Amino acid sequence: MTWRGSTTVSDRILACLPYLLPLIDGLVFGYVSLLKEFPALQVLFLPLQPIILIYGSLGSIGQLIVFFALFFLVVRNEKISHFIRFNTMQAILLDIIVFLGSIALRIVALPGIDFAVQTVASTIFLGIVAAVVYSVAQSLTGRYAEIPAVSDAVYMQVR
Repeated sequence: MTWRGSTTVSDRILACLPYLLPLIDGLVFGYVSLLKEFPALQVLFLPLQPIILIYGSLGSIGQLIVFFALFFLVVRNEKISHFIRFNTMQAILLDIIVFLGSIALRIVALPGIDFAVQTVASTIFLGIVAAVVYSVAQSLTGRYAEIPAVSDAVYMQVR
């Protein structure tokens, strides 16, 4: 959907950057499940290694600051284009889904049921990667990525 006006190339690139947040946070689920079983898949995420190291060095408090900075300085700033604010809010909601998935994984992670843990971790990882790849592809083409339920919540938050 491009009903909010046209987007520039810089808007498209800037709209893709916030999706690094849920992707990096979701990689934990990949290491629990798929990336451990299929090490060749790790090559796909090798270009993210410097960003992962920088983001990981921030610690929990620094990562929380990045999360809230994106919300208050980008999503709530009406001087920034709607396209960037929409994609930033969608990335934030995907990151919240990753956080909720980590809570679900802790609940499922009982001794002796490794299969359930790997299944939940794989599902969360593949879902987040698919959502991020779809959203980035849509953003690069200048279209709004419509993810069921998530995009509806984004539209409620971004005016």
